[in-house]
Order: sequence, then structure tokens, then C-alpha cells
Amino acid sequence: MRLFVAIQLSDEMKTSLIGLMHDCKTQGIKGNYTPAQNLHLTLCFIGETKEKDTIKQALKAVKYKPFKLALTETGNFDDLIWAGARSGQSINSLVTDISKALHEAGIPFDEKKFVPHITLIRKASKNPGKLAIKKVDMMVKKISLMKSERVNGKMVYTEIFSF
Repeated sequence: MRLFVAIQLSDEMKTSLIGLMHDCKTQGIKGNYTPAQNLHLTLCFIGETKEKDTIKQALKAVKYKPFKLALTETGNFDDLIWAGARSGQSINSLVTDISKALHEAGIPFDEKKFVPHITLIRKASKNPGKLAIKKVDMMVKKISLMKSERVNGKMVYTEIFSF
């Protein structure tokens, strides 16, 4: 199964992001828009694995205090349009602790430098430039281990564990 560790977003934050995607559609930007139910912030991408139980055990050891997550800006990585998020050092410390726990458990994962963002559009036909982002924040009180699978041609993300 294909797994990743993520922050699931509040309804208010999703509403703000849906507004940004609407603005992109209004600009005539074509691409693969993230469905509202799939909007999230990935902390660690694990990928294909059969080690679900080992991963759950490793994540149980990760401790954190609830923290505020705020939308900050928009940007792009080539043809991927994203919304940036900030939380001070809390999110970076959390990602470090998750990575350490997975390493210690012998679980391979994507070790790219962490850039906190929420994917809005993949394969965007053009860059929208700066979008007016509604400044929304939320308290992060739960981290999710998510399963990603294709169902009837669409990506479906399902929480299989939280801490």
C-alpha cells in the first residue's frame, strides 16, 4: 500500500484553498486540480510499503504539542501550483521527529527537503502568478497516516492511523 504522513486541513482552510483554485480556473488554467476531500499537507511521503504496523508503532513514539498552521502564500514548483503554510519551528521539529522515528524503525521514505505546502494543481497549463490568499489558520491537534489508492480512476486518501 502507498502511505504518507499528513496534516488533514480544517474546513475553513479547505474553503480558502477551493477559492484559490476557483481563481485559477477563472484565469483559464488547466491541469489536475486537487479535489477538496484530498487537500492536505504532507509531512513525510513513505510510498509503497507492506510495513503498515511497523510504521504505526514508530509514529506512536512521536510526541508533539498542538500548534497553529497558517496559509501564507502561493507559488509553484514547475507545473505544480501550491499554497504555502507556516507554523514557526513546530512543523519542522515534527517532520524531523517523524523522520527520525521512521529511520530508527528501518522504514525507507522520501527524504527531500521539507517545504510546507498544499498541492492545488498538478500539470498546470500556466503559472497564475501571485494569487490573493485568504489568511486562514488552524490548530493542528492530530497527525494522520494516510493510504493513497486509485479507485475508479480517482485518487482516494484514507486515514488508517492518527496520533
